[in-house]
Amino acid sequence: MGGACSRKSGGGGSSSSSEDGIQRGRYCKSGSSKWLRTSSFSRLSLDNNQQGNINSPSLLELCIQNICQDIDMYVEKYGTFDKLPRDISQQLFDELVVSCKLNDVILEAFRDCAIEEICLADCPGVEDSWMDIISSQGAALLSVDLSGSDVTDSGLNTLRNCRNLRQLAFNCCDQISENGIQHIMGLSNLTSLSFKRSNAITAQGLSAFTGLVNLIKLDLERCSGIHGGLVHLKGLTKLESLKIRCCNSITDEDMQPLSGSGMLFLLHNYVLTALVSSNFINFSALTNLKELQLSCNKVTDAGVDYLKGLHKLLLLNVEGCPVTGACLGAISDLLALSYLNLNRCSFSDNGCEKFAGLLNLKVLNLGFNNITDTSLVSLKGLTKLESLNLDSCRIGDEGLRNLTGLLNLKNLELSDTAVGSTGLKHISGLARLENLNLSFTVVSDGSLRKLSGLTSLKSLNLDSRQITDAGLEGLTGLTGLTHLDLFGARITDRGTNWLRYFKSLRSLEICGGGITDAGVKNIKELVTLTLLNLSQNANLTDKALEMISGLTALVSLNVSNSRITNAGLHHLKSLKNLRSLSLESCKVSASEIRKLQSTELPNLVNFRPE
Repeated sequence: MGGACSRKSGGGGSSSSSEDGIQRGRYCKSGSSKWLRTSSFSRLSLDNNQQGNINSPSLLELCIQNICQDIDMYVEKYGTFDKLPRDISQQLFDELVVSCKLNDVILEAFRDCAIEEICLADCPGVEDSWMDIISSQGAALLSVDLSGSDVTDSGLNTLRNCRNLRQLAFNCCDQISENGIQHIMGLSNLTSLSFKRSNAITAQGLSAFTGLVNLIKLDLERCSGIHGGLVHLKGLTKLESLKIRCCNSITDEDMQPLSGSGMLFLLHNYVLTALVSSNFINFSALTNLKELQLSCNKVTDAGVDYLKGLHKLLLLNVEGCPVTGACLGAISDLLALSYLNLNRCSFSDNGCEKFAGLLNLKVLNLGFNNITDTSLVSLKGLTKLESLNLDSCRIGDEGLRNLTGLLNLKNLELSDTAVGSTGLKHISGLARLENLNLSFTVVSDGSLRKLSGLTSLKSLNLDSRQITDAGLEGLTGLTGLTHLDLFGARITDRGTNWLRYFKSLRSLEICGGGITDAGVKNIKELVTLTLLNLSQNANLTDKALEMISGLTALVSLNVSNSRITNAGLHHLKSLKNLRSLSLESCKVSASEIRKLQSTELPNLVNFRPE
């Protein structure tokens, strides 16, 4: 990675947060920090680890683990597990999947075991030969996830007799064709179905879903061939969640069947009245829909207009779609709406007054739009709002005056705005605020004391070059902070003295280049840390690793672009919880890290150099 400010956001690109439902950072953090933000091993899991929320294994779980260690012996001796109680078989199967010990021979031992859940997502070796055993679970089988497998149409066909299936996932299964999809037509008890990134799902292929009348959740993310096929879903009146993100081909025309208005233009009023009153036709369509994910498609204001009848809709995501403020007229009719994502759309102030009617809104994402302080006036009455994203909008201090009444606000994103020193006084009374991002703003050291009243604050991002040691001193009253990001701030060894006030920190990033081994002496007292990023501090030596060795709760460590050498690696032996280690641009070799991994750090799954 380059200099300390290389995380500065680019302009207007597509948001990676629209993929896989993961909120990704916009910045190219080096090494371990980037990995943690983009993997399933999220910051939340780090918190739970630190708080001791992970229970110790039960006696049964320990027995299951021991059996798995010698599973070949048990399979050879007994041949089958069909005499075991169903819950024991389930736990044994799950443990074998997690430990990557499942193979053709062991799988055969689970034939007719009446297992309820089979999750083999991204498990190596899953193909049609496995499907006979999977389908042998028969009426007991309720959930199957074969995402990323090599199962073909023939394998999918074996599930036709598992009539009680409730959940089915075949994400990224390239061997299944449009013809194969037809095999699920009889699985009318399905409530959840996922075919992400599937070329088999075409407009015509969606006709296989018409009989799935109990479907509640349907995920067709990145299925690029479904344009014109959503008409086949109009009979799925129990559907509550529809995800068609990043399909690219979805247009306004596809929105028509969702609200039941798609065919209205073909009928004269008197004919329509007669048909409806005679119960020959039902235009209610998907009126039970509560979640609709449309991000990164070609839906415009006209398409959003078709959604007016979805009065139960709680979540609407049109991120990256070419909609403007004009669509807010239709959205304002969705009175139940509590989550609205308009990130990276073509919004300006025009039409934003319609926000005032969305009184149930709890989450509003307006990042990367051209709205100004004028638009924020419309947010004054949204007193239920808990999360507001104004990232990269054209707002400044004066606009924040309109946020003073949003007393339920917990998350506020102001990155890349013109917010400065005088604006912080307007948010100083938001006592419930837990997460605040002020990166790349013009906030200065002197104004940070205005945040002292935010006693609920847990996460603070001050990635900005004008923040110095003096600014850190002004934050010492925020003793409840668990995450502090000073990535590009100009913090020196002297400034690290103020870190002693933050005893609850679990995540700390100081990468401005001013820290030496002397500063790490103050960091070594933060024993609750699970993530530490000290990259870009070129004067750190092996002595720094010696002091860090006492931070045994660390899961992620980044000391890239420093003077660390192979000789210093032995100091990391005590960090048994470490899963990610980045020492890029150091005098460290991948082979030495591998030695450390094999002998001392068995949990290390990601390291650089590699």
